[in-house]
Amino acid sequence: MPETRPPRLSGVMETSLYVADLDRAAAFYRDLFGLETFVQDRRMAALGLPGGAVLLLFAAGATDAPSPAPASSPGGTVIPAHGGSGALHLCFAVPWGELAAWERYLAGAGIAVESRVRWPRGGSSVYFHDPDGHSIELATPGLWPNA
Repeated sequence: MPETRPPRLSGVMETSLYVADLDRAAAFYRDLFGLETFVQDRRMAALGLPGGAVLLLFAAGATDAPSPAPASSPGGTVIPAHGGSGALHLCFAVPWGELAAWERYLAGAGIAVESRVRWPRGGSSVYFHDPDGHSIELATPGLWPNA
C-alpha cells in the first residue's frame, strides 16, 4: 500500500543567499549575528545558526554547474546546480522582548531599519538590507501560527 501522508520534517537545515563578494558577506553575517564559520572557500561559506541550521553564502555564479560531492561521500557523485538572483529574503527569529535591543544594536552598527511591521497574531518585525541588497527580517513569535 502506498504512503498517503508525507514522512515528517524536522525543520530547515540550510538556507542560502547568493552574494557578489563572499568575504564581505561572510564578515557581515559573522560580525552582525556572531555566527560561527563552519567552512569557507572561494565558492561558499557555511555559517552556523541557532537550532542546528546553516546559512550558506554562495559566490554569485559559483553554483551554476554541478559540483563534485566530497570524496568521503559514499556513492554520491555531484551536488546539483542551483542559484538565485536579485534581492532575496531571509528572516531570523528573535525572542519576545528582544526586538528593541536588536534595533539599538543595528543602529549602533550603522545599519538602517527599512521597515517595522506589527502582525495580526501579535508578532513584530524589523527589516533591513545586507551588503548585497537582500531583505533581512528579524521577527518575534506571533508572525505565523506555528511560531
